[in-house]
Amino acid sequence: MVTFAACGSSTPESGTTEGASPAADAAPLKVALDPTFPPFQSQVGEGNFEGFDIDLINAVAEAAGFTMELQGLPFDGIIPALQAGTVDATISTMTITSERAEAVDFSRPYFKAGLAIAVQESNTDITSFENLSGKRVAAQIGTTGAEKAAEAGPTEVRTFDNTPLALQELANGNVDAAVSDAPVIRYAIKSGNVQGIKVVGDLLTEEFYGIATPKGSPNLERINAGLTTILGNGKYQEIYQKWFDGEPPELPEAAPL
Repeated sequence: MVTFAACGSSTPESGTTEGASPAADAAPLKVALDPTFPPFQSQVGEGNFEGFDIDLINAVAEAAGFTMELQGLPFDGIIPALQAGTVDATISTMTITSERAEAVDFSRPYFKAGLAIAVQESNTDITSFENLSGKRVAAQIGTTGAEKAAEAGPTEVRTFDNTPLALQELANGNVDAAVSDAPVIRYAIKSGNVQGIKVVGDLLTEEFYGIATPKGSPNLERINAGLTTILGNGKYQEIYQKWFDGEPPELPEAAPL
């Protein structure tokens, strides 16, 4: 399958993805994502997306028999776009929360994750969530990481358009720590995209990512059907092991709220 997309921090463009043949009169679903969150979504070359989420939504579309137009949007603009009806769905490492579930409908979970703390490699003062009290913390705007960081009582939570920028702020020594999704932090370290940082302490949360649609959307049923299919036929495991080590964790049919 071929995907085309645009950078999420600029004016959104759109593209298509080819999968199973839909009905001739079926309009492609407009699917939003923020391509600044490797290894889940990132921009590659001129207007292309790659990542776990991209492979996953392509597989879901193929299994469920629909086509898509992928659109890049800043993360904090995605729920407003869903509510306004300018996009039909999003796959953008969006944690399923009770607050968000009041604004949008979520699919069954497609990924199990959690928040982690990153500090500079030389830092020995911060080893737990409690140590963030009185510290300067970086996080991505509009995320559960930013919300969790604020609960620790820091002197400041500096928010950025994406997690790589927050981690770079930490690497540059302008903050004491960063809070974000553990897989994203570990990928940034492993890939060498951000140097001189490490993960400390236990995961702060257990979180599940979901594909979100506008409230009452008829598209949610077929998204869930496609997701259930690839979870059962081995395709999900294949995609997971392309991007991450080990076996994928078992996913519930619904996230605990």
